[in-house]
Amino acid sequence: MLKINWNYIKGLFLAALVVFLYGFSHKKNSTQKVHDISIEFEKGDNLFMNYDMVNKLLIQNGKTVKNQAKSVIDLQKFEAKVLAHPMVEDASVYLTVDGLLKTKIKQRTPIARITTNSSSYYIDRQAKVMPLSSNHSARTLLVSGNIKEEDSKKIYQLASTILSDEFLKKQIIGVQKMQNNEFVLMTRIGGQIILIGKIEDLKQKFENLKSFFNKTLADNTIDNYTTINLKYNNQVVCTKK
Repeated sequence: MLKINWNYIKGLFLAALVVFLYGFSHKKNSTQKVHDISIEFEKGDNLFMNYDMVNKLLIQNGKTVKNQAKSVIDLQKFEAKVLAHPMVEDASVYLTVDGLLKTKIKQRTPIARITTNSSSYYIDRQAKVMPLSSNHSARTLLVSGNIKEEDSKKIYQLASTILSDEFLKKQIIGVQKMQNNEFVLMTRIGGQIILIGKIEDLKQKFENLKSFFNKTLADNTIDNYTTINLKYNNQVVCTKK
C-alpha cells in the first residue's frame, strides 16, 4: 500500500497558494488608481518653492496623475524632474500601498547672494549656483563686484568660513571683489573696510582680525580706524582716521 506524503502535498499547496495570492495582489495593485498627491517639504521649509510649483512637475502625458493607474506612473521620471529643479537639493517620489503619490523635498540652502552688473544669484552650501526666487528672498551674506562664475568656490570658501564663526557672522555684512581679484569685507560695528587680499590663509587672517577687534572694542578705540589690512603675513596693518 502506497504511503501518502502529506508534508509534500502541504508544501505544494502552500506554494500554489503563495503564487495565487501574489498574482492576485499584483493584479489588484496594478489596477489601483492614484487617489491623491502629498507634497512634503523637509522641516516644513517651503520658502523658495510652493506646492503649486511641485504639482506642475508631477504631470504625466499632459495631465495630473490623480485617478491614473499606479502601474502607468513613471516614478523615476518624476523624481528626476523634481531633482532637476534649481531650488531642490534632494527629493524622493514614491507610491504608497493605498495609492498615495508622495513627494518629499529638501530645498537648497543659500549662503551668499551675488550681485554683478548683469546678474544676481545665490551660492548654496554645496558651492553651487542657485537662482533667486520670486517667493522668498534669503537673508545671506551680500557679495558684489567683479565676480565671474569660476569665483563660486572661492566665495563659497569665504562665506562658509565667515558663517561658521558666530563673531564673524554678526560682524561681516558684505563682501566685494575688486578688479585685482582681491576681496574686501564691510563691517557692522565701526564701518571699517577690511582688506583680506586673496582667498588664502583665511583661518590665520580671521584669527588676527578677531584679536584686533577684541582689543579695540575693549579699549574703545575701534572707531579710530578706517581700514584694516590683513593681506600681510600674520600682521594687522590699520589706517587711522
